[in-house]
Amino acid sequence: MTNDPKLQLIVKPSAENLIAAAKSAAKKGPPPVHLWNPPFCGDLDMEIRRDGTWFYLGTPIGRHALVRLFSSIIRKDGDDYFLVTPVEKVGIRVVDAPFVAIDADATGSGDRQLLSFTTNVGDAVTAGPDHPIRVVRDRETGEPSPYIHIRANLEALIDRKTFYRLIDLGRHEPHEGNSWFGLWSGGVFFPIIPSAELP
Repeated sequence: MTNDPKLQLIVKPSAENLIAAAKSAAKKGPPPVHLWNPPFCGDLDMEIRRDGTWFYLGTPIGRHALVRLFSSIIRKDGDDYFLVTPVEKVGIRVVDAPFVAIDADATGSGDRQLLSFTTNVGDAVTAGPDHPIRVVRDRETGEPSPYIHIRANLEALIDRKTFYRLIDLGRHEPHEGNSWFGLWSGGVFFPIIPSAELP
C-alpha cells in the first residue's frame, strides 16, 4: 500500500473521502458530476432503500445534511449508480430510485396545470417536458410505481400519499388513439392508466 495520500484516495474508497471531496465541490455551486470522469475505485457498502433511507455499512445515515451532500454527487451510468467526485467514482446500490418525491403542489387547472414536486433531499422540480412523470405497473399485481424525473437521468419515486393526492387531479384524455386517465403539468399530459381499465 502506498503512503501517498492522493493515491490512497484512489485505491481505497471511503465515505470520509467522498464527504471531503463533495463539500469542496459544493462550495462552487451544484457539483457538475456529469463533467467529471475520475477512475472507478470500487464499490462502497452504501444503499438507498425504496423509502429513500440511505444506509452505510448496514446502518441508516441519520444526518440529513450528510444525505443531502451524498445526493448531490450521485450519478447513474447505464443501470448502475455511483457517487462521483473529481478524483474518484464509487458504486452504490439503489433498490428503486435514488430520491423520493414526498410532496407536490398544484396550481392552475386543466392543460395549464402545474405540478411542483419536492424530494426527500430538497430538490424541487415542476413536471413538464424536462421533468416527465412516468408510471410503471407491476405485471402481477398491477400496483403502480410513479416517478418524476429530477435531473440528468435520475428519478424520484412519488410516495403513496402524494400520488393519491395527485389522482384527485387526474383527467381522461385521448392518448395514442385511446382514452387514458392521467395528469396535466407544464402543457404535457402524462398518462397513468387506460380509462377502460378503471373500475
